[in-house]
Amino acid sequence: MAEARRNHSAAGPRWSWRISLTARILAVNVIALALLAGSLFYIDSYRRELFAERFRLARIEAEVTAAALAGRTLPQKGKLMARIGTMQHLRLRLYDRQGELVADSFALAPPSFAFVDPARDPPLQKAARALDRAMDFVLGAPPIPAYRDREDTDARGWPEIGEALASSSTVSRRRAAPDRTPVITAATPVGDKGEALLVTRNARDITEYVREARQTLAIVVGAALVISVLLSLFLARTIVDPLRALVRAAVRVRLGRDRKVIVPRLPDRRDEIGLLARAISDMTTALRQRIDAVESFAADVAHELKNPLASLRSSIENLERVADPELRRQLLAIASDDVRRVDFLITEIADASRIDAELSRTTFEPVDMLRLVLAIVAERDTRGANGACRVIVSREGDADMVVPGDPARLERVLHNLLDNAVSFSQAGGAIEIELAQVGERIVVSVSDHGPGIPSAAREKVFERFHSLRPSGEEFGRHSGLGLAIARTVVEAHFGRLIATSRADGRPGARLELVLPPWRERP
Repeated sequence: MAEARRNHSAAGPRWSWRISLTARILAVNVIALALLAGSLFYIDSYRRELFAERFRLARIEAEVTAAALAGRTLPQKGKLMARIGTMQHLRLRLYDRQGELVADSFALAPPSFAFVDPARDPPLQKAARALDRAMDFVLGAPPIPAYRDREDTDARGWPEIGEALASSSTVSRRRAAPDRTPVITAATPVGDKGEALLVTRNARDITEYVREARQTLAIVVGAALVISVLLSLFLARTIVDPLRALVRAAVRVRLGRDRKVIVPRLPDRRDEIGLLARAISDMTTALRQRIDAVESFAADVAHELKNPLASLRSSIENLERVADPELRRQLLAIASDDVRRVDFLITEIADASRIDAELSRTTFEPVDMLRLVLAIVAERDTRGANGACRVIVSREGDADMVVPGDPARLERVLHNLLDNAVSFSQAGGAIEIELAQVGERIVVSVSDHGPGIPSAAREKVFERFHSLRPSGEEFGRHSGLGLAIARTVVEAHFGRLIATSRADGRPGARLELVLPPWRERP
């Protein structure tokens, strides 16, 4: 369960497992742009500030104009209203105490502004109004009442006039022109005779400012969106396409229908995709080598078992037809020897087949090679495993001979090396074990005085079931797996095992075991 949780954590959030990589890359980039596009909504605050400023200006204009009109005669008021309205693009209307319209700047002078007929607007303007309505809907803006010029001439159609007279202050209102541009009105008392002034302005510039800001931001966001999508698709292509190629190659390797499948290594890429491609390629190569090794190993096992089994079968079949007691005894001895050979081979084969898996789970510990060598030599002398050979152990220097490893496996390696040396040594011969530190490595060498190993066969001796048997040795005493197992163990300990000639130039073989030293973890 813990391993499954770690795998799930490394794979990412569960919700993202069913989303393609391309979609995720696009989503990440588009979401960022969507957040930028959200700033369109904040333009509404800019619009509110513009309206607040314009309301303040409308009140000031109304109050200043009312102050200028106070105390003047009606003709003077009319001329002043016409001049101010023309200059400031305003419509000024003056109402008396009874609420009747007594002066209108649009009647006294040509109108200083005119409302736009939306039916005659070009398509872009209509689209802009549609966008305004959409933004108001999204932002939940309250509805703005429409502006309409009333046919009657009294002040009842303008509630702000009554409020201004009642409160003796300036009251402003906002309405919407037919083309949705704002119309701002401000009503204020004039003098002390109960008159009221209504100032009207079509603030088209506010709409233009807001639309211009929205348009600029929309163009920036749109351009950024197009560029982001194109870059995302390019990025997805540079990531997804190589991954798909790796997936197709991996599937073909898994199906095993084509042994010549080439997994792309992408040598020009120095990013994680390139590292992944080369790792999968190397893994595939190692897998094929392992499969080939297993097939070769199975064939070699069948071959090695076939000989003793054939001999055993022949002995058993002939045993029924032989009446001579001496000959039957010889056949039984041959059968017993064949059974022993088969048992020995099966034991060695089982050990060789599981050694990799066991070593992959092993936790290394510090191993004193000098102490281990001395213990092994003493134990072998006690049970006579060295035969008539003398084993001489020497140490060069006073450095610690401690290496990281599995003591039982390293002991097996040393036994195999000594068994090999004993089998090629003459009775009474010497076997030298030398320990030394060479550079950053610990070297344990086992040398004998036998015929030696030809230079052409120094790598073959480490192949499974390959054995250069000494003359006169009883067949079946060696499986041909000893040195192969030893090299597998040594390589699992991050070392190497090689065959060479003796360092003193005398006849004999020398097997060198090279291991890294033990280092204390911080």
